[in-house]
Amino acid sequence: MRLKDKVAVVTGAARGIGLAIAKGFSQEGAHVVLADTEAETGKAAAGELDNALFVETDIGYVDQVNNLTNETMKNFGKIDICVNNAGILRVADILDYTEEDFDDVIRTNLKGAFLLSQATAREMVKNESGGSIINMSSVNAKVSIPNAVAYNVSKGGINQLTTGMAVALAQRNVRVNAIGPGTIMTDMLRENLMVNEEVRKTILSRTPLGRAGDVEEIASIAIFLASDESSYITGQCIYADGGRLGLNYVVPVVEADDEDNDEDE
Repeated sequence: MRLKDKVAVVTGAARGIGLAIAKGFSQEGAHVVLADTEAETGKAAAGELDNALFVETDIGYVDQVNNLTNETMKNFGKIDICVNNAGILRVADILDYTEEDFDDVIRTNLKGAFLLSQATAREMVKNESGGSIINMSSVNAKVSIPNAVAYNVSKGGINQLTTGMAVALAQRNVRVNAIGPGTIMTDMLRENLMVNEEVRKTILSRTPLGRAGDVEEIASIAIFLASDESSYITGQCIYADGGRLGLNYVVPVVEADDEDNDEDE
């Protein structure tokens, strides 16, 4: 088991990519703290895992981030891994995008990742074995959805947050990396593909591998970045996009590329 007895915090873990990561960590021997705003779903998910705990959390607020960190320390005594997966999406024409929507997305997707990274890094630095922080970026850090400006900005910011914190924490034995998914087959996307042939065609046309990725494929990258197998990797973003960035072809569509929804995950 690559993560035996490690303690991991995963946000946005009630479903989708976050849940797949939590499951993967648990299968590799980690104790996992699942964080999400969806309390019932999150509690049910944690109940299906070994050595797991759910803490209802909106990561955009520092008091809730501190509570999440404190609950993790109280129950497991350390933090080895942090996965900042929670995120939201707000869609509107650029001329109609509201200040409130922009602030909500940045608060959750970017500020929340900073707050939890900082809080967990403090505990990792106290731990002689250090730790690993994994941020959820997106291909939309590089290419843009025309009607999701705040989402694009937040993911670009995640890349800079990853690089900056990686350099700042390198001498303290804490590695910081990111994963940049392309189109991933979440339940939401699966439902869209079943009812919308145009969405299916768009996804296939912009993805050289000709399919959407599976949540387990993103989880496998997170396991790698959390484990000693990636001990010489920090400040990097691994794009799991089926070749999309290499193709450099974008069709304006409403849906986001990775697992982000209207509420914190």
